[in-house]
Amino acid sequence: MKINLKQVFNIVGESRDFDYETGRDELKHIKGISFSSALRIKGRAYNRAGVVYLDYTASFSLSLECDRCLKKFERNHEFDFSHIVVRELNGDNDDYIVAESESIEMNDIAITDILPELPSKNLCRDDCKGLCMVCGCDLNESVCNCLNTEL
Repeated sequence: MKINLKQVFNIVGESRDFDYETGRDELKHIKGISFSSALRIKGRAYNRAGVVYLDYTASFSLSLECDRCLKKFERNHEFDFSHIVVRELNGDNDDYIVAESESIEMNDIAITDILPELPSKNLCRDDCKGLCMVCGCDLNESVCNCLNTEL
């Protein structure tokens, strides 16, 4: 969703609230991530003393596969983000969001913020025992004698 911040940039004390959902179909292009719900983005852009701030919350659910036992499961996520928004930059600086034509594309900003926050290892539960390396049984559901015998 494109958000125009022209009025926020020009008037100290001005703010713009937003609350919307991006459907799963619009998120399919993101490789390696399977959204099981819409991405909800709720936040506010505001001008305080001539500086434009962007605060928002991104909430969504992912369809995942456990890295230990290979079971499919869903996990809900909610992250809060804050940025300073500028009209232009002199040089490279990743600390600021640049509002080209005084607008920002919130979906792009949210995806860029969300990806580093996701865990690199997905477990269905913290104490997941995984699969037996010999017979492949799910050690969360049954006990095998493979690990007790010599290979």
